[in-house]
Amino acid sequence: MNAVKQSESGQPGQPAASMAGGIEHARVSREVKPALPRFRNEIGKYRIHRSSDCVNCGRCAEICPRGVHTRPGSYRLLMRPLDYRCIGTDCAKTDHYCVKACPKGALSISLNRTFETLGDYRWTPDLLISNWIMAETGEAPGPHLESEVGASGGGFDRLRLRFPETIPSDLRREDISTSLLLNRRDDSRPKLAIDVPWYGGGMSFGSTNINMLLGKARAAKAWNTFSCTGEGGYPDRFIPYADHMITQVATGLFGVREETIQRAPIVEFKYAQGAKPGLGGHLLGDKNTPAVAAMREAVVGTSLFSPFPFHSVYSVEDHKKHLDWIAHVNPRALLSAKVSTPADVDMVAVGIYYAGGHIVHMDGSYGGTGAAPNVAKKNIAMPIEYAINRVHKFLVDEGIREKVTLMASGGVRNPYDAAKAIALGADGVVIGTAELVSAGCNRCGNCESGRGCARGIATTDPELLKMVDVEWCTQRLINMHHAWREILIGLLHRLGLDSVAALRGRTDLLTHLDYEDA
Repeated sequence: MNAVKQSESGQPGQPAASMAGGIEHARVSREVKPALPRFRNEIGKYRIHRSSDCVNCGRCAEICPRGVHTRPGSYRLLMRPLDYRCIGTDCAKTDHYCVKACPKGALSISLNRTFETLGDYRWTPDLLISNWIMAETGEAPGPHLESEVGASGGGFDRLRLRFPETIPSDLRREDISTSLLLNRRDDSRPKLAIDVPWYGGGMSFGSTNINMLLGKARAAKAWNTFSCTGEGGYPDRFIPYADHMITQVATGLFGVREETIQRAPIVEFKYAQGAKPGLGGHLLGDKNTPAVAAMREAVVGTSLFSPFPFHSVYSVEDHKKHLDWIAHVNPRALLSAKVSTPADVDMVAVGIYYAGGHIVHMDGSYGGTGAAPNVAKKNIAMPIEYAINRVHKFLVDEGIREKVTLMASGGVRNPYDAAKAIALGADGVVIGTAELVSAGCNRCGNCESGRGCARGIATTDPELLKMVDVEWCTQRLINMHHAWREILIGLLHRLGLDSVAALRGRTDLLTHLDYEDA
């Protein structure tokens, strides 16, 4: 096989790194390293004002543990405050409160007005910045941010974990397992397991910056989990990470080839998305660049639509023919089906299992990006928190719960949501928007336009592609995964559980605020 001819910097024509077999291999470590914001004036919750009374004594830089105030090297003047790192008035309770320590009274703190304009009810400004902090540092955000729930008034925002008063004295954090087995069937296919109970959802080549997609793949390799190609095909630049890539077969069959199926450890059939079930996928013409068109075997500049549904599938038997096709082409691949959450999603899940599926991937109505049509977005399909428990209990009643892996997506924003989804009955979760947010997405909702993404993430525009560096994106995602895992381990420890598997279906560890209020 020929070497990949594109470098990971995103620039074509540069020689690839060498490896056995002729394809570049990227050595990626899961080590946490600082991954600073891309923009000079990162948005934070607070603003630090330094008046003309400042005499550059450097007292603030000496006492600030978060690097808000800096004076590099022998430079005499203080740099502009990195106020996005400031925790605001919470710092007043400490002995390093710069406002109080300033001998000239030159410092003051106020709420950042730009902060208040970010996000929406589900992805609040606090949640966005919490994710940015985790991606930069690999650590949990500070108490000045509401990093657990949003302001939607429903869904995971109304659920809380119920912690016992005591935990086993012999339970140690380092002994808690977060691994997840993906193949529970007694068959000849590999018993794949991932180190964290989540993997990256499908983002198509054509919808998202290729450097972002490569960052997702590299982070998946580092954390021994998976990323998904989406329905846009399988670029050659994914080949070095093939053991950690799910290839997706969607209704448009864009980029679906026998060789891509043969290299995939998991093949996912996408029947529907929770944000727009019944509508299929769509890629508008200004995103259909020559590279995208070549991958999808389409005409440059034309809008591409994936029909709904698969016109070859109208029954479980038809679905089984699809899975048998993949099973024949790739005898080692696990078989997954991504479906939305209609009222009969429990029957759909059972059908997927009996057709030969290993993974049932349910996508709820809170998912999707700004590319979903406004007429459908958030208004169709069952909320994921209802669907998870419904399917879990039905699979238990059918006696097959231990033979199928149930993955949930559609509104999983942080490790707290992941824990709640697992407590409802999922084995793990699939994340997408959270990965984009880690790279600086501010939820502006212009994902469908070729030049609409101001952060250069959801784009195929050649100029905007340069805004996202592969190495930077990889490190941000690695840091995010680390922070999520540490928070999840902390939750499991507080719940008195020694593994994420022990949390599955533990609805007794959940409480709903509606009932608490009553």
